Amino acid sequence: MQIEYRLARMEDMGEICRLVANAVDKMIENDILQWDEIYPTEVDFREDINKKELYVGIVDGRIAVVYALNQECDDAYKGGKWKHEDIPYYVIHRLCVNPDFQNMGIGRQTLLHIEEQLLLIGIKAIRLDVFTQNPYALRLYDGLDYELVGYADWRKGRFCLMEKYLG
Repeated sequence: MQIEYRLARMEDMGEICRLVANAVDKMIENDILQWDEIYPTEVDFREDINKKELYVGIVDGRIAVVYALNQECDDAYKGGKWKHEDIPYYVIHRLCVNPDFQNMGIGRQTLLHIEEQLLLIGIKAIRLDVFTQNPYALRLYDGLDYELVGYADWRKGRFCLMEKYLG
């Protein structure tokens, strides 16, 4: 499937918010109580856009995936046993596949795209966190060789801290 990736724009906000709301509904249907009305919000996405850190993947004129990418992480990341402490890294935040495009390989293709883009700018490590009760996301990251390096406990429960060295 051909995906066109680009920075998100403010005019994408309505579609992004609908996409995330639909994804939250789908997660709730699957007993994955990871996101809600408190996080993530439109404010988070607007801030990401203003910082030029929010990306969308477009398929057939529709947003199929959205994610934020930056070098910021929560203090809870300090508890991770990071294997690549001494090299620059980026953190993936709020990766969300539009439910209309789920089970089509969009998440995998997007992660491979992110890895390729980071290598082009000389970044060789990626970090992220994933909800321990989200088997779909866990399987996705495990299938792409992301390594568990610790845990963080937040409002919604326990999250795995994961890292991948791009070498």
